[in-house]
Amino acid sequence: MKIINSVFEKSSKTIDQCPNKNLPEFAFVGRSNVGKSSLINSLLNNKSIAKISSKPGKTLLINHFRINDKLFIVDLPGYGYATVSKKIKEDIKNIHENYFKLRKELLYTLLLIDIRHDIQKKDVEFMEFLINNYCPFVIIFTKSDKLKNNELDKQVENLKKQLSVYWEDLPKMFVTSSKTKTGISEIHSFIESSLKEYAI
Repeated sequence: MKIINSVFEKSSKTIDQCPNKNLPEFAFVGRSNVGKSSLINSLLNNKSIAKISSKPGKTLLINHFRINDKLFIVDLPGYGYATVSKKIKEDIKNIHENYFKLRKELLYTLLLIDIRHDIQKKDVEFMEFLINNYCPFVIIFTKSDKLKNNELDKQVENLKKQLSVYWEDLPKMFVTSSKTKTGISEIHSFIESSLKEYAI
């Protein structure tokens, strides 16, 4: 998929405020500081379209980015924050509940996991939530540049092994780095092929 144009559409507090343009959506979600904004910027070849913050829980809105006037990339609030208030956690939970259960434009969810860390309980819970709500998803391992090549292969196999404890059939997985652009073209291809299937 070639990015011809990418624009920030809007931020929404609730699903009712989301764009009503009947375009397929690819939602990005993950734990705190997993590198979500950096990955979106790399995918869209725009260093600042998605704001980056080192403060966990900064993204508390549903952010839509319109790509080639054909689809939306959706930056969702993360999950698993330990340092935010109970009210904010509840607000984020409500956003997730409403978006994934009601947003008919959602085509795929891209669930981000920092490749340096083991699969967390919150990751498993979120995957189960997606499965239970019939939301197709793929796993994006981020920050692969933080590991050496020999460590990277071992860690990928380690994470697959951890996930296979819960599911026999694992989703498609991508190993990425926003810094080195590793995996970016593969995600572009995945989005493009998914759009073709959507159009059938």
